[in-house]
Amino acid sequence: MSDHGILAVVSGFSGAGKGTLMRELLSRYGNYSLSISATTRQPREGEVHGREYFFVTEEEFLGMINENKLIEHTRYVNHYYGTPSEYVFRQMEAGRDVILEIEIQGALNIREKFPDALLLFVAPPSIEELRRRLTGRGTEGPEVIEARLKRAVEEAGGMEQYDYLLINDDLDRCVEEMHQLIQAQHRRVSNNRAFIRRIQDELNRI
Repeated sequence: MSDHGILAVVSGFSGAGKGTLMRELLSRYGNYSLSISATTRQPREGEVHGREYFFVTEEEFLGMINENKLIEHTRYVNHYYGTPSEYVFRQMEAGRDVILEIEIQGALNIREKFPDALLLFVAPPSIEELRRRLTGRGTEGPEVIEARLKRAVEEAGGMEQYDYLLINDDLDRCVEEMHQLIQAQHRRVSNNRAFIRRIQDELNRI
């Protein structure tokens, strides 16, 4: 089996519980690294620079784009988001599975550059539950919540381009399903070409 890390991209509607899933996955299993995105939005209460996000100015973000320091980037609800490349590649080369929690356009950009990346989409059991979770967070006003729901309408059109769908109605089950899907990716033929070539060479020498 390949000792190179897997690149797993996790997307989903705002309020679907992606952050909670990621935290639980990392607390249960030791071989995951959560990629930290850069963003131009302001920190929410309790968020720390370098932990949840790298909080940067728009000028700094545009500089990262110009210097090719991002794997992908996009603009979402009036703010820029992007994935710094150095951390991701360093972790994968060390054999760790890297999770990118990014929105749908960024995920599809990753798929174009890295066809072997695993794309997972997290959804709530219903839109009624999605609205309840967004309102229950208490971190955003009605206008932002409506903007996120409108964005979800657009995002729903891209769900079929993902590899797997995870329904986040039971946290424990959803975490285990995510873990199993990522680990199964290690067995993909495309991730084991060196092993296959070695076996073929050994057989040819018989």
